Amino acid sequence: MSTTLYQQIQQFYDASSGLWEEIWGEHMHHGYYGADGTLKKDRRQAQIDLIEELLNWAGVETATNILDVGCGIGGSSLYLAEKFHAKTTGITLSPVQAARATERAQEMLLNLRSQFLVADAQAMPFADNSFDLVWSLESGEHMPDKTKFMQECYRVLKPGGTLIMATWCHRPTDDLPLTADEQKHLQDIYRVYCLPYVISLPEYAAIAYQLPLNNIRTADWSGAVAPFWNVVIDSALTPGAIFGLLRSGWSTIQGALSLGLMRRGYERGLIKFGLVCGNK
Repeated sequence: MSTTLYQQIQQFYDASSGLWEEIWGEHMHHGYYGADGTLKKDRRQAQIDLIEELLNWAGVETATNILDVGCGIGGSSLYLAEKFHAKTTGITLSPVQAARATERAQEMLLNLRSQFLVADAQAMPFADNSFDLVWSLESGEHMPDKTKFMQECYRVLKPGGTLIMATWCHRPTDDLPLTADEQKHLQDIYRVYCLPYVISLPEYAAIAYQLPLNNIRTADWSGAVAPFWNVVIDSALTPGAIFGLLRSGWSTIQGALSLGLMRRGYERGLIKFGLVCGNK
């Protein structure tokens, strides 16, 4: 990963993770609002429901050794460690996130089987065939080389193990290339959230077939998760959140001011929430 992008991602999450936890809790990802996005529910419950829906969708009923790629402050890792009584490892580019995740593991008495490391997902410090579940929830969009990233996930997966990946995508472009206006909209999102670029779900599927993953399935859950941005925007307008934003610096303020970019991206069908799963 290029040093500047690595540093930008690290600095963005170093600066914003504390505020996110304070206002929005430990899960740094979308919530699930029913297949058509119409269910009304508590935001944190929606985020937990997303984890459960992903496991159900991929047919994962048990796991003993789990890797969480792009683990944030350990939301998914610790949830999965508890649910499956499993050993979990989380990796992030942010030392602040890794430290907070480690602290949270201690608070939850999960520190003996949960560890968090600062590591690059495109060059993971793990042996081949190490994990029976590789979990990547909204981290693929940060990867400058999507193929290398998926090859690494595949490399560390045990034979028979499952890869579950949910990631921000742009709409498929087979029938209609991205317009100049859509490209500009994406560039604005990339700049704010430190993304090199995103690709479409069919492009991720093509990489998965090359690996080669078996039993590959894909799904577009955009409708189910899009309402999340309305909830986040509403809660960003509270006095506590505004005060926290002012405290946490310009990159976080920019991120908050740009929440509408994501909401509009979903509304116009440009941003897609893409899922891929398969077995080694």
